[in-house]
Amino acid sequence: MPYALGAVLVAQLAGLGVWQISRGQDKRAVQEAFDRQTGLTRFVHGMDVEPHQRLSAEGTFDAAHQFLLDNIVVDGRNGHYVLTPLAYSDDEPLLIVNRGWVAATGEDVEPSALALPDGRLTISGRAGALPRAGYRMGAAIEFPSTWPQHAVFPTLDELAASLGREVQPFVLLLDPGGDYGLLRRWEPTEMGPGRHYAYAFQWFAMAAVLAGLLAWNFRKRGHGQ
Repeated sequence: MPYALGAVLVAQLAGLGVWQISRGQDKRAVQEAFDRQTGLTRFVHGMDVEPHQRLSAEGTFDAAHQFLLDNIVVDGRNGHYVLTPLAYSDDEPLLIVNRGWVAATGEDVEPSALALPDGRLTISGRAGALPRAGYRMGAAIEFPSTWPQHAVFPTLDELAASLGREVQPFVLLLDPGGDYGLLRRWEPTEMGPGRHYAYAFQWFAMAAVLAGLLAWNFRKRGHGQ
């Protein structure tokens, strides 16, 4: 019976290693797709947008209705992503722009992080998504709320409800090194493929050690009989 349980555990450990390799291959494919998106396409409402696609958009920032995403940690520091709607047409959904990260300073952020130029402008970035939490307690946005509104891992539908207007089904991640002075380090995944391969090696090593111990114990008991 102990050998049967040990064999099951070896199979489970090896299975975890295979799963980590599969995850690493998926992350590598995502990274390659991210790296391939080098051209710049002008965004037009209704067009098909690919993940990580580089886009330019022309419109006016709605500086009066911005969101601060809470609990965003960068380099061990707590802060916020600043989300700003971009209106490019009066009768089309707003484009939510993630302008980057700013450190938390009490209840709000430095006013300079929210300051934006007036008038119509052109911006560029990548098609992305909102950060997601594994588990969220309570409402993402507390209503009613003053602007800027603090939010905890909201969905696009929740942002749209707060704005009272439809939004595009993706977020534009503003290009690093651009204007408006916020920290931007966009990566396709939080954990690269190398980490998954390292975990796979650990699981396979544990499976091999356990299999070796089972085989050694089996041979030892066989010679003892």
